[in-house]
Amino acid sequence: MYKSRIRIVDLLKADKYDVPVTVKGWVRTRRGSKSVSFIALNDGSTIKNIQIVADLDKFSDELIKKITTGACISVKGTLVKSPGAGQNVEVQAEQIDILGLCGDDYPMQKKGQSFEYMRKYAHMRLRTNTFGAVFRIRHNMAIAIHKYFHEHGFYYFNTPLITASDAEGAGQMFQVTTLDLKNIKKTPDGSVDYSDDFFATPTNLTVSGQLEGELGATALGAIYTFGPTFRAENSNTPRHLAEFWMIEPEIAFMDKTELMDLEEDFIKYCVKWALDNCKDDLEFLNKMIDHTLIETLQSVISNDFVRLPYTEGIKILEEAVKNGKKFEFPLTGWGMDLSSEHERYLVEEHFGRPVIMTDYPKEIKAFYMKKNADGKTMQGTDVLFPRIGEIIGGSVREEDYGKLVDEIHARGMKESSYEWYLDTRRFGSCPHAGFGLGFERLILFVTGMQNIRDVIPFPRTPGNAAF
Repeated sequence: MYKSRIRIVDLLKADKYDVPVTVKGWVRTRRGSKSVSFIALNDGSTIKNIQIVADLDKFSDELIKKITTGACISVKGTLVKSPGAGQNVEVQAEQIDILGLCGDDYPMQKKGQSFEYMRKYAHMRLRTNTFGAVFRIRHNMAIAIHKYFHEHGFYYFNTPLITASDAEGAGQMFQVTTLDLKNIKKTPDGSVDYSDDFFATPTNLTVSGQLEGELGATALGAIYTFGPTFRAENSNTPRHLAEFWMIEPEIAFMDKTELMDLEEDFIKYCVKWALDNCKDDLEFLNKMIDHTLIETLQSVISNDFVRLPYTEGIKILEEAVKNGKKFEFPLTGWGMDLSSEHERYLVEEHFGRPVIMTDYPKEIKAFYMKKNADGKTMQGTDVLFPRIGEIIGGSVREEDYGKLVDEIHARGMKESSYEWYLDTRRFGSCPHAGFGLGFERLILFVTGMQNIRDVIPFPRTPGNAAF
């Protein structure tokens, strides 16, 4: 008797032959001769296909013609040891049923397609080998993140997606409203009257769960968030999305050195998880996308991260310019916000390994960071990676109520919008720290892909909210 459907990833591990099996999936290719057809079948469980051997004296020409690239079929047959190279087993087909036909206009034909072309068909590109590999790795990275924090005593903490505050003070947020935009009610001074809005106050989609996460840390000790965040930045770079996922741990009683230790240990754990659990997919991407991918991943887990004060980093970059190094974005000296190319120079060319940059000028960092004794720098701890630049942004948080209020006022922010946040400094304040990791940037690094739009199933970017 044929058993119920067996996943291809499990069939390929089989050590018993001449047994009846049922396999279902989508046709990658079909080739053959007058007497036999060879069908490469994939069901998404692995980068590898299983070969279906169909003797044409058992199947009609009409049926075989319907087995085109992209078609979905069910095959019952016998699992046998493969005599050919490239696979250990194959299926000798006894019965083939067409579950879903696929026309000639199928956009993911066998011929090579550019990633830009495939973004137009994000709903179909998922079936290709490359994107199957990317999203299996994305799944594994999510598992690694939850596993790491659970094993280290962190609690998974859910923060709101709709918020009345701007965590970063940047103002680039998507507004959430139920008001009739064709008939906006105004107050006597001409501003929008939000009294009839759903929340009765201006609200937005969050750019970060950090502020609420800090509340959790001051109650549970150590928490992490893992969820979608949104930024209405009109940016079309290969490193930015309007909707993306963030991992944000917050930890009570942690200082800057301990935070850097956590950042390095956490990200090494994730990279090692990929190497240990995504071998087939990484080998495929190493062959097809980036020939140095596996070597780069291995180098991250085998080398200590450099810990580099911002001031020293600026000196290194200025010295590089004196020696002939040319940057697209010019160095303007101490106080500038480094671009990705500056960060990558430090990581890839100067040190040859990841860098944790610390102690940034206060003018280029967020209001909630703790100032150093010099009054000019803040205890930031950003992790810089090869090919990516900044992959983690972290800091010690300012725990002093008065200093935090002064910083809010100095930046022209509304103290009233942060009263609940300031309460953590009024009632039992404690030293604490945390960081944010952009999930898509981690996937970009681990997969070797070049554009962040290719590591999230359905990218949201300026002018694009398809699917």
